[in-house]
Amino acid sequence: MVNVYIGTALLHLYGSRKRALDARRLFWEMPERNVVSWTALMVALSSNGYLEEALGAYRRMRMEGVTCNANSFATVVSLCGSLKNEVAGLQVFSQVLVSGLQQHVSVENSLITMLGNIGRVQDAEKLFYRMEERDTISWNAMVSMYSHEGLCSKCFLVFSDMRRAGLLRHDATTLCSLLCVCSSSDYVSIGSGVHSLCLRSGLHSHIPVTNALVNMYSAAGKLVEAEVLFWTMGRRDLISWNTMISSYVQNGNNMDALKTVGLLLQTNEAPDRMTFSSALGACSGPQALMDGRMVHAMILLLSLQSTLLVGNSLLTMYGKCNSIQDAERVFQSMPTHDVVSCNVLIGSYAALEDCTKAMQVFTWMRSGEIKPNYITIVNIQGSFTSSNELRNYGLPLHAYTIHAGFVADDFVSNSLITMYASCGDLDSSTNVFHTIMNKSVVSWNAMIAANVQHGHGEEALKLFLDMRHAGNSLDHVCLAECLSSSASLASLEEGMQLHGLGVKCGLDIDSHVVNAAMDMYGKCGKMDEMLKMLPDPAVRPQQCWNTLISGYARYGYFKEAEDTFNHMVSMGRKPDYVTFVTLLSACSHAGLVDKSIDYYNSMSSVFGVSPGIKHCVCIVDVLGRLGRFTEAEKFIEDMPVLPNDLIWRSLLSSSRTHKNLDIGRKAAKKLLELDPFDDSAYVLLSNLYATSARWSDVDRLRSHMKNINLNKRPACSWLKQKKEVSTFGIGDRSHKHTEEIYAKLDEIFLKLRDVGYVADTSSALHDTDEEQKEQNLWNHSEKLALAYGLITVPEGCTVRIFKNLRVCADCHLVFKLVSMVFDREIVLRDPYRFHHFKGGSCSCSDFW
Repeated sequence: MVNVYIGTALLHLYGSRKRALDARRLFWEMPERNVVSWTALMVALSSNGYLEEALGAYRRMRMEGVTCNANSFATVVSLCGSLKNEVAGLQVFSQVLVSGLQQHVSVENSLITMLGNIGRVQDAEKLFYRMEERDTISWNAMVSMYSHEGLCSKCFLVFSDMRRAGLLRHDATTLCSLLCVCSSSDYVSIGSGVHSLCLRSGLHSHIPVTNALVNMYSAAGKLVEAEVLFWTMGRRDLISWNTMISSYVQNGNNMDALKTVGLLLQTNEAPDRMTFSSALGACSGPQALMDGRMVHAMILLLSLQSTLLVGNSLLTMYGKCNSIQDAERVFQSMPTHDVVSCNVLIGSYAALEDCTKAMQVFTWMRSGEIKPNYITIVNIQGSFTSSNELRNYGLPLHAYTIHAGFVADDFVSNSLITMYASCGDLDSSTNVFHTIMNKSVVSWNAMIAANVQHGHGEEALKLFLDMRHAGNSLDHVCLAECLSSSASLASLEEGMQLHGLGVKCGLDIDSHVVNAAMDMYGKCGKMDEMLKMLPDPAVRPQQCWNTLISGYARYGYFKEAEDTFNHMVSMGRKPDYVTFVTLLSACSHAGLVDKSIDYYNSMSSVFGVSPGIKHCVCIVDVLGRLGRFTEAEKFIEDMPVLPNDLIWRSLLSSSRTHKNLDIGRKAAKKLLELDPFDDSAYVLLSNLYATSARWSDVDRLRSHMKNINLNKRPACSWLKQKKEVSTFGIGDRSHKHTEEIYAKLDEIFLKLRDVGYVADTSSALHDTDEEQKEQNLWNHSEKLALAYGLITVPEGCTVRIFKNLRVCADCHLVFKLVSMVFDREIVLRDPYRFHHFKGGSCSCSDFW
């Protein structure tokens, strides 16, 4: 047995040596306890992370009738602040007032800190300005409170008052709080001034101050300055290492973060859960899965896997690496879960569009003690992609959000707009949008994106104008979506106006806006403008590389596309799923089947990218274009994914080109099994029969389409000059300049015939004589648009024409000859690519 004085001294010793459990055992073995020993126990427990138990010790002390002194009140008030327990904090505050000890500076300082931690800033201010005596800790408490609340102006105002008082000198704690509030690009210049103050006061060598400087610079995006400070530190503690690792992760330097973890392991500092939480954050994406597993192995070796922070970080890492089975195993092995754990797992399922499993986790949450929050709802809504999923899960979930009150949350309402649009129900998206009383820019963005997704580019641009009239500010998300709608409409003028507005608003430097603008210029046939916008290769985002390759592919410039790919790889950038879609598309457009297969095989073997359906479509397309149908069928049989409508439609289209009835019928059958009302299947098969002169089969198919009320999508072409869009259908005579247009067509025909033009009637789809077939071909919409373009577009300017269906062989031939005979540059965009006609040749090299 020890007496109260020795026992209290031992309690202090155990607490300082991180032996809180020994302190607890000793305390309850003491035969006599006083207020000092109770306070020593609370300090030992709280300083070692046992905050709730420390608060319980205070309550037990009160029950035993022990009278608190100023130190015990200061300790328990700080405890309530650390726990952010407002109820307990205000109860203790009232007990302090009853005791009459509120005038003690240490108690008042603790009360200010506690009130700041629970968000009662005004109460803390009143208490501070009523204090009769203030010390450095008092001032630091106010500076720290304003810093945590992000109130930069008030923070520096109090600091100025402190310096004007003249009786006190700032210390390391003051500077750390000032640096914390400067941790953004808006205040980094002020933070640099604080850095100078650190140097002048000689406090820059204090480890906490240097740590705060590293954090301030990295949070403001100035990673180089942060690195210099960190690597020149004389001594580093674990917080120093954790701050630098976290800085690398925040700035996207994941490999540097992992290298720094490796260096930490070579020191005497033992990594903790914060270290590994940041390290796991550096393992983002399928290519980082092995790194993530290595970090996981170290966590197991150090027995840190049972903490909730580490468990949730592991879940996030495996989710981002698309390793859902590993994520499931981690979730099942976690001793405890919280709403974050469930949200991360649901988000991982949503990323894989597995709504069934996402709903299973949601149901499990509701059956237990974990209450879903708005993030839960938003994540689940993001997993629905079809009308069946909307009916089975989406609608009941919408009803739940109304019942549980989540629908009032802007994030949930905006997510509902996206959910309905993703499931094909744009009308419901619109209805949800109109129910939102105070529409934020995010609401408008969601509705604009929904219309872009459904191909309603004009409606998207109208919504943009409505948003501006409603007084909402433009952000980078909205601008990128509107640029995408301009790209889908091939509306160069609106796209250029939007880009100009982005420059005016300072949004043109955002990577998403840059990429969207590049894509817009590329799809509007302005490759030169697209190239002007390219960021420097050293800082070029992955999206921009992909957009550039896609632009070259669309124009048929395979060599440039391949050179760009090789350049990207040489810069240390890893190609992703989209990169290979664009590259394989370029190979397909160029008819390079061997290159296509080589790149396809290298995806997983060299670059670790799993082939998807879009990559497979490119391979089937290039094999079909060259008439290698046996290889195409074998490839489809061996595909790692199930063939979809795109696969069979590509094969059917190629069979028409090569007049392969057997393959065409097989592909059409598969296509109609997927969707019996797919009009493209009937049209392509009918065209195949027509090119094979099987007119009875053509009549039979057309009769069947009529019986099931299925109409062929009519072809149309258009060109735009200033604010006027001129649209033409087949044999269209509705244009106000019809007479001039058809007169120009006659002129074109005569001049082309003089240079040897013979109509390619293989494109004719009706059983008529050759003369009528030729006449029908000259009624094609793109020829009418071409004639009008030659009339209205000034000499020396490019004639830009757009068509909603693939250009036929005869029109392609005519466009080539016109570019030579009339010495005009012509760009024709159809749904598949750009054709750039100049001097009698086309950028596609007659392969499209």
